[in-house]
Amino acid sequence: MSSEASKASATLPGRVEKVIHPHPSSGEPEKAQIAVEGADHLYREIRVPNRLTDANGKKVKLKEGAEVEVKIEAEPMVTKTVPHHDDGANPTR
Repeated sequence: MSSEASKASATLPGRVEKVIHPHPSSGEPEKAQIAVEGADHLYREIRVPNRLTDANGKKVKLKEGAEVEVKIEAEPMVTKTVPHHDDGANPTR
């Protein structure tokens, strides 16, 4: 019953601040450091493997300075409805 349309979601703009190249013998993947706009200052940067797939199935990588979107999705069963006037800034619990 899980479908993209039934998930709650939020999309935030971001920018690739830098591409982090691992030490050649580490076996770690290259990572993209993304600054997420709208996140708290101390938590605005995330690092993710720099491996994407384009619309044709071709493997691609992000470049420094790239504008990106960070999408957060959740199944309805793990979300709760908030009053229309509540922006989430002051949770009741």
